[in-house]
Amino acid sequence: MEELSRRKMLIMGGALGALGALGTAIPAQATGADPRWVWDSEADPLLASVLNQGQVPEVNRLLRTWNRNDQPLPDGLPADLRAFVERARQLPSWADQAKLDEANRFVQTKGTYLVLLYGLGGGILSTAIPNEARAVYYSKGGADLKDRAAKTGKLGYDVHELNAFRPDGHILVTAVKTRLVHAAVRHLLPQSPHWNGEIPISQNDMLVTWHTLPTYVMRKLTEWHVPVTQAQADAYLHVWQVTAHMLGILDEYIPTSWAAANAQSTQVLDPAMGPTSEGVSLADTILTITSQGAGGSTTRPLFNALARYLVGDRVADWSAIHREPVWGPLIRTGFPYFVALRENLMPLPLLPEIAWTLDELIRQYVLFYLSGGGEISIEIPDVNRPS
Repeated sequence: MEELSRRKMLIMGGALGALGALGTAIPAQATGADPRWVWDSEADPLLASVLNQGQVPEVNRLLRTWNRNDQPLPDGLPADLRAFVERARQLPSWADQAKLDEANRFVQTKGTYLVLLYGLGGGILSTAIPNEARAVYYSKGGADLKDRAAKTGKLGYDVHELNAFRPDGHILVTAVKTRLVHAAVRHLLPQSPHWNGEIPISQNDMLVTWHTLPTYVMRKLTEWHVPVTQAQADAYLHVWQVTAHMLGILDEYIPTSWAAANAQSTQVLDPAMGPTSEGVSLADTILTITSQGAGGSTTRPLFNALARYLVGDRVADWSAIHREPVWGPLIRTGFPYFVALRENLMPLPLLPEIAWTLDELIRQYVLFYLSGGGEISIEIPDVNRPS
């Protein structure tokens, strides 16, 4: 039945694409099927086979030792899985190392904003996306959100390592492992009694999530009047274009410019957002974990106000984040002054290096706290959220 359902959706998507629906839905270069009915034709059947044959525990054990971009795959992996990973770990032919390096220099000076926007901002945005909130909540990761946050944080951290896409970096490995996880969730979630029967994490779903990262970040930097040169903006977009490819988003759906990204975000992210009980629960958990990591429950009002400032009142209301009468006005008034002060000081000698070091310490602390001091290992799930 699942395969039949998938075929129906693909046929429907092909029909929609033929009618030209995609031309108005995805202003990126899309010429194929509607991305709402496209998943990952390479990874999905492979992971279904791995799950059905009970190979997940051994595959996870082997892949636990595979961490660096240039590291050979461990011996013992199923031959078809090894062949797929070897293909999937390769950078696309259009990747531009000069732009990737320029993006690293950009991140060195903007890391403070990225820590806030990826972690708290993007995390809360995801709770107001019904498809994503439900997929997270009912999958295995939803039962231990702190662990899942650590793994999500690792992806964001690895994207912006100074050597991220070079041989000694880690993002290619992290992205491929994440792609395997997504394929496993697509196979598992439709079997959950709590799921609605549709196959999760479509190409459209991944695009929706993608826009809660680079597109959202660039919009906030613009809103906060943070100086960004055209070269920096182009380089930052390129990092996330390459990352999208590595995560399994088809190239024809990846925006080719910031204008295309903003247009696509308006057309796929905005209508995908709304309230759910699962999203409210996830948002509360995220803010609880965050406040505990920053000193305990007394900091919760601060993070409520900060989250509301980062995502806006509509999203905050959907996620049932409390309005804070003291901290709310303080953050709305004070944050622009913080940004102005930081940007005015940044040209001073050694300030970019000092800022990067402080941001790096914060990132390392966050990952240490979320992982409980252990190694963060992105692993393939073999069950849904326990009932």
